[in-house]
Amino acid sequence: MKLTLATAVLVTAGMLAGAAVYAQDADVDRSHPKAFVKDSVVTTKIKSKLAADHIASLGKIHVDTDADGVVWLSGSARSQAAADRAGDIARDTDGVRGVKNHIKVEPE
Repeated sequence: MKLTLATAVLVTAGMLAGAAVYAQDADVDRSHPKAFVKDSVVTTKIKSKLAADHIASLGKIHVDTDADGVVWLSGSARSQAAADRAGDIARDTDGVRGVKNHIKVEPE
């Protein structure tokens, strides 16, 4: 089967359009691109602070920020102090209006 350049372009365009629709559906709650970028910036700031803090007992922490500036922390930490520290770091980050700390303590 021989693919022409036009066929290859059409197939590629179709795949990209499908990916764009999927990406849009994943963030349907973010009504404006600026809100999504702002949320991503806040999330990135928090993740950077957590990494810089070198809390060995954090385990695996997930950070997400909604359109209202509320940060959702989930995942696991090895101690309550580490889970609390992650919440404090999130609270002390510019742009954060609230923190929902759902980190579970799972000691080794």
